[in-house]
Amino acid sequence: MKKYIAEMIGTMVLVLMGCGSAVFAGSMAGTVGAGVGTVGVALAFGLSVVAMAYAIGGISGCHINPAITLGVFLSGRMNGKDAGMYMLFQVIGAIIGSAILYALVTTGGHDGPTATGSNGFGDGEMLQAFIAEVVFTFIFVLVVLGSTDPKKGAGAFAGLAIGLSLVLVHIVCIPITGTSVNPARSIGPALFQGGEALSQLWLFIVAPFVGAAVSALVWNYFGDKNEKK
Repeated sequence: MKKYIAEMIGTMVLVLMGCGSAVFAGSMAGTVGAGVGTVGVALAFGLSVVAMAYAIGGISGCHINPAITLGVFLSGRMNGKDAGMYMLFQVIGAIIGSAILYALVTTGGHDGPTATGSNGFGDGEMLQAFIAEVVFTFIFVLVVLGSTDPKKGAGAFAGLAIGLSLVLVHIVCIPITGTSVNPARSIGPALFQGGEALSQLWLFIVAPFVGAAVSALVWNYFGDKNEKK
């Protein structure tokens, strides 16, 4: 149970800090110097992962993302029960983080372009959003699988590599979808945003899972099973 609670807390922090940076410090459209902007929000997400990697990594591995958990499961590093429980507690953590943000917004003001940090895409841009979420999740999860590999991984530097890769992904993808690459991160804010965010939520669940599955297939190809042949 400790590792499940750790995943819940880690995902809560990711949503609170990452989405919170967009809610309270994101730049208003067309306004210069009004907030931290795309790079600042990207750093908030990436630094949240780095912080949690070194805080709870030794307890749960710090997935804090159902797409990562799927990739780890498909690569044979965890069983189905743990994978399911990880995902459940990650979603719970995301909802708690979003609830805190909702409480902060409804009891005061916010300066960002969003009140919840929910993901979304414009009219006629569904295919673009789907492709982006699949590709960037593939890249992100591949970095996770590679940097945490027991034999080929980055060891103590894995958390830093993963966090920085998430920053990179966000810098490119924020203008397209607000960047999900994490179903739990999308579910929490969408529940509080409602409306269009909920109607588009399916994409931010399906596409990251597709990207994660492909990354697991690629990493398995690179792995020991292939080397023994």
